[in-house]
Amino acid sequence: MHPDHQRDFTEFVVRRSDSLIRLAYVLTNDQHAAEDLLQTALAKTVAHWRRIRDNPEAYVRRVMYHEQVGRWRSPRWGRERVLEAPPDHGVADRTGEVETRITLAEALRILPARKRAVLVLRYYEDLPESEVAKIMGCSVGTVRSQTHQAVGRLRELVGETVLLEGLQ
Repeated sequence: MHPDHQRDFTEFVVRRSDSLIRLAYVLTNDQHAAEDLLQTALAKTVAHWRRIRDNPEAYVRRVMYHEQVGRWRSPRWGRERVLEAPPDHGVADRTGEVETRITLAEALRILPARKRAVLVLRYYEDLPESEVAKIMGCSVGTVRSQTHQAVGRLRELVGETVLLEGLQ
């Protein structure tokens, strides 16, 4: 790899790794799996850096999404897993917030992979529908319908109040 490309890649990783690890955590619900997912995505990214360096974050997100979907489909991926609460570095009592997150995380695990991913990309990553469509390889209309169906199913699973608290 050219030294300039190596420097650009390193700067990208330093600048965006916190955001990317949070996305990986939301996709995996496990800190160690999130680290593995991000590591895999970055390894694939560095291999194509020269071609994708103008928009590397979109590429990394897409790789993470596809890698995680592959893991969800893997026969080794079990339905029963221990949920760990997201790390809380604050001093304030956030018990209610953590309970809401755990409730939503459990409900998200019930959703099919595509519906879960569309919610993560739309509401957690706050991406526009067009970007979600590119990442998922589908139309904007599909993103809209998947979002509508997924939110409806979450509403059934956790109720309106918990859903609204979780989206704030």
